[in-house]
Amino acid sequence: MISYSFNKMIAKNRKIRKRSSSQNVFFSVFLAVIFIGLVGFLVVSDIKINQKRGELLKRIDELKKQAQLLEAENTNLQAGIIETESEIYQEGKLREQGYIKEGEKAVVVLPPENQAEVQTTTEKNFFEKILEKIGF
Repeated sequence: MISYSFNKMIAKNRKIRKRSSSQNVFFSVFLAVIFIGLVGFLVVSDIKINQKRGELLKRIDELKKQAQLLEAENTNLQAGIIETESEIYQEGKLREQGYIKEGEKAVVVLPPENQAEVQTTTEKNFFEKILEKIGF
């Protein structure tokens, strides 16, 4: 009887092992699929992050160039402010508008009253003189 029950037990263990073996294979495949999916997700995420990083680095370069241009413009504007605050510049602007210093006399040059009276004399070339004598 002992041998019979022992044989039964061995047979049950073999069935259990077969079931365990198929469960182990399924579980291993399941873990492999999850692992591959996780690795794929991480790879795709890394690629997207690197692309975004490249775009942001380009944007940083553009903004640095723009900042340099603005700094140069600011420097020019500061120099212009300093120039306009000078007394020589202000006096020149006032004189352009027709102001004079105290004690100076203003001289105004007027255009001729009738433009038709003023004729410009130009010398005629040789052929024009000949044509004039002929009567053309």
